Amino acid sequence: MNYPWIFEELAQKPGAVRDVKEEWQWTRFQVGGKLFAAICKDGAGNDALLTLKLPPEENRFLREQYEDILPGYYCNKEHWSSIRLEGSVPDHLVRELMETSYRLVLAGLSQKKQREILGE
Repeated sequence: MNYPWIFEELAQKPGAVRDVKEEWQWTRFQVGGKLFAAICKDGAGNDALLTLKLPPEENRFLREQYEDILPGYYCNKEHWSSIRLEGSVPDHLVRELMETSYRLVLAGLSQKKQREILGE
């Protein structure tokens, strides 16, 4: 995996909850009970894809720019993209996309829930 830091960085997001969905072979990260990231294993059990929720127009643009960014694996292809973990997407961009996904999902929660999560 070219991004060994992703598990730690996703887990450090305020209110992030990590679990494993064994039947899907996914490590999921949720905020407020809503998925914002998933690390998906390949057939050999290796971490292969990072799936993130992003704005549709950003998804389209990124897929045109990077061959290692694909339509979301087992997700709505318009709203989710997957990044190959053995790929060559720059670290700074992966970090930015993880933050975008987290903020997008957080913004979809009620104002009360957002304040609770952010400790306001």
